[in-house]
Amino acid sequence: MQWLDWSNGKAVMRFIYYGASAELFFVAMAAFLVLTIVGVWRNSLLWGVVRGLEWFANTVGRLAAWAGLLMVLQQIVIVFIQRIFLEAQITFGMGVALDKDISWYAEELKFYNAMIVCLCAAYTFVQGGHVRVDLVYSVVSYRAKKTIDMFGSMFFMIPSAILTYMYSWYFLWRHLVTPKVSASDTLQRLVDGKSRAFKWNVETIGFSPNGFNAYFLFKLLLVIFCVMIMLQAVAFFYRSYLERKEGEAAEGKYLDRDVLGDDVAELAAETH
Repeated sequence: MQWLDWSNGKAVMRFIYYGASAELFFVAMAAFLVLTIVGVWRNSLLWGVVRGLEWFANTVGRLAAWAGLLMVLQQIVIVFIQRIFLEAQITFGMGVALDKDISWYAEELKFYNAMIVCLCAAYTFVQGGHVRVDLVYSVVSYRAKKTIDMFGSMFFMIPSAILTYMYSWYFLWRHLVTPKVSASDTLQRLVDGKSRAFKWNVETIGFSPNGFNAYFLFKLLLVIFCVMIMLQAVAFFYRSYLERKEGEAAEGKYLDRDVLGDDVAELAAETH
């Protein structure tokens, strides 16, 4: 449990190294292969994994979507404070006063937008909301469609998510600690070398003097986005395999999709 002691520079450096290491990749690959082999024998296990991962994506997405409402309400408050009350600051006082320049709140709106994009991407995939180009997919058989889905999840979704994760992981930590870390650093170099000069150096510089100064949160969202896409790719691979094996009657089985409650809106969503 020493890796949880983040007051220790060596523990932090180990965490950084193993967080995007070949060892972690092969552990995840081994777990995936074992789960797949067992799941081929017991399909109920794979259905449980699919339902669990899709529930996770839906829950996170539905919660993060409320950031859109918060973004709109905060923008209205900013306009009223600026244009009507002619104030340059917004102060909240509930025992402890939170006093920030209005530009801080204005730039914070970008963070709400980033939350919606990063945390709702997997949810949107489950809901079938991403744009598709069905030049071949729409004219092939049902089993061929599921084979394409399986291939796409393994050879397009996961590799692209892993590549983005590798860049975003070190991009995040370079703005949290010093000395700087990189993907080329070995474990020995991090633990025996850079850990001696380790110091937390959380980025607090904004684009403007009084603007939003927690931009490391954007980098954290990017890491979370990649992890959620990888998990959803696994869920999609298993769902496609099970639907292919069980036939057309299994299509959409256990799929939790939102209902818009409007016939015109439902038709627009289907055609989209």
